[in-house]
Amino acid sequence: MIEPVMYPGVFITFEGPDGSGKTTQIKRLAEWLRERGTEPILLRQPGGTALGERIRAILLDSRSEEALGEIAPLSELALMFADRAQSIRQVILPALAEGRVILCDRYTDSSEAYQGAGRGLGTDRVLAVHRAVCDDLQPSLTVLLLPDVEQALKRARRRNERYKQQHDGADENRFEAEGEAFYRRVHDAYAAIAEREPQRVALIGPGTGDDGIEAIATRVREVVAERLAAARIGV
Repeated sequence: MIEPVMYPGVFITFEGPDGSGKTTQIKRLAEWLRERGTEPILLRQPGGTALGERIRAILLDSRSEEALGEIAPLSELALMFADRAQSIRQVILPALAEGRVILCDRYTDSSEAYQGAGRGLGTDRVLAVHRAVCDDLQPSLTVLLLPDVEQALKRARRRNERYKQQHDGADENRFEAEGEAFYRRVHDAYAAIAEREPQRVALIGPGTGDDGIEAIATRVREVVAERLAAARIGV
């Protein structure tokens, strides 16, 4: 097991269903940190390394199954953790050792919600893989944005239409193509994680619509500042 407290850096993850506003809030938090003299490392999963970006292209593009055939749930889980293991070794651990602040868009909570609950593989299996592949490395803090299911899906699908227009028809819509029942399982799994691990997970929601962006950003800054203060990193 790798303990984050062994390192001088801080590992902060952002979680939530597609359309929860994670990307917007990560950008706002990064700007706030830079204004205070802290340059964060921004990371996304899947992605963030050369290997991870290739895995991302397979897992998120809705055209992948046309080319490759159906991606089995266990294959999906294995690819997610292959990306995660590479990211830990290539980016996260070196950054923590240097005393950096890492803002990571998704981590193992996403696999517990999407593959564990959404795909029906179960929490125990996902967490067992996490212990084996990631040496059980846990974030210092997880910011969980949990809007209403319907609201999040609408936002996610609008975003992916824009993405397709900007990337010659390529998309990252493979998961958003799932039905509402899938996303309700994902939502409930995230809520269960927050209840199980309240010391690590800061739950912010519902209400992540456009009209609440600044209020949410303020709350995110509050919980992050508290965690950085505990790590003796001034902001």
